[in-house]
Amino acid sequence: MLETNGCVSSRVSDPRRDEMKTPDDVSAMARLKGLGWGSKRIAAELGCSRNTVRRWLRFGDWRPCAAPSRSKRLDGLSDWLAERFRVHAGNADVIRQELAAEKAIQVSLRTVERAVAPLRRELVAAARATVRFETRPGEQLQIDFGERRVAIGGVQTKVFFFVATLGYSRRLHVRAFGHEKQDSWFAGMESAFAAFGGVPREVLLDNARALILHHDPSSREVVLHPRLHAFSRHWGFRVRACAPYRARTKGKDERGVGYVKKNAIAGRSFESWAAMEAHLEAWTREVADLRVHGTTGEAPRQRFDRDEAGALKPLSGIPPFTTTRDLVRGVGADCAVAVDGNAYSVPWRLIGERVRVTVGSEIVRVHHGGREVAVHAELKGRHGRVVDEGHLAGLVGTRERPAAVVALTPLPSVPALLRPLAEYEAVAGGAF
Repeated sequence: MLETNGCVSSRVSDPRRDEMKTPDDVSAMARLKGLGWGSKRIAAELGCSRNTVRRWLRFGDWRPCAAPSRSKRLDGLSDWLAERFRVHAGNADVIRQELAAEKAIQVSLRTVERAVAPLRRELVAAARATVRFETRPGEQLQIDFGERRVAIGGVQTKVFFFVATLGYSRRLHVRAFGHEKQDSWFAGMESAFAAFGGVPREVLLDNARALILHHDPSSREVVLHPRLHAFSRHWGFRVRACAPYRARTKGKDERGVGYVKKNAIAGRSFESWAAMEAHLEAWTREVADLRVHGTTGEAPRQRFDRDEAGALKPLSGIPPFTTTRDLVRGVGADCAVAVDGNAYSVPWRLIGERVRVTVGSEIVRVHHGGREVAVHAELKGRHGRVVDEGHLAGLVGTRERPAAVVALTPLPSVPALLRPLAEYEAVAGGAF
């Protein structure tokens, strides 16, 4: 049995492999063994396994295990390792490769990982750290979407909640939508501007695909969607996008979304979409605006009225930014087109045809052949259906509707027959 620095080198022969015992425990094992006790009885007496007793008795006496020998080949390279660790964002394998290429040092990946372990802890701590910053009144509005299934009319419906939070006063504005498309973002922002009575100097948002085309995490170059660029110019604010994978820089609104889910919506059901919207308005006015905020120590409405209302850019009669979506849809066998998960009827003779659908100002219009064939109010939520019974008129299997009274134009007068019908019957050989 080989021994190194007081420890058995063989893992199988090490009595401390299974269970570490104190010097007194090992001495007790030796005394009991001298009294003729067997290993099984000793194990029962000391509350350990039989194999543990056997291994310690075979080892002879207790001795501490020396610290394992570690490779010294990386001694003196701490500064170099720290610099490369930061450059390669904690990738130990790349550091191992550069050690071999630049320093001619061949070590295992595990050796490098042990060497940079303290640096990795610092990297994780830095990634988790969030520096709180306070914005000036009227400086920033943070916006985001959160989704939750809500019982509406007895049906579990996925609802997308738009939440806007003023950075200074922490005042909230909430809107419910059936989707998270670009026009929902625009409608949510416009409703927030109207609710707050002004426009902030900056809007902080996430890298939603409907708004941000590209955001390079290294250069921080941001490419806005052209319509968002036009929208921001229309209302006169600048756009700021969170760093990729760092949505916590939008922390005020992230907490606002969670607050809406856990306080305004949790455990509630609604008879209709309109009832849910009315509840959100009342909750914002009576609960969210009046609560004492944990960070500011004031009610958001009080802080807003005192410091922030006058700091927002006045609306000054700016008209809404017109958002109209132009879509192409096929007419299904149910005489309807699908838009955002809802069905809108069209004349049944268009089944199988391609039609153009425009959605804007909460109106859905359907065109075919350059002519408007259907107009419907836009539905909230999803899985809804709106049917104009006039679109089904004449379809087999539908209920007949009373025909409209039409004034008939009298036929032109027909000259009288020149001969009696009896003469024609005689020639033809009988009556018709």
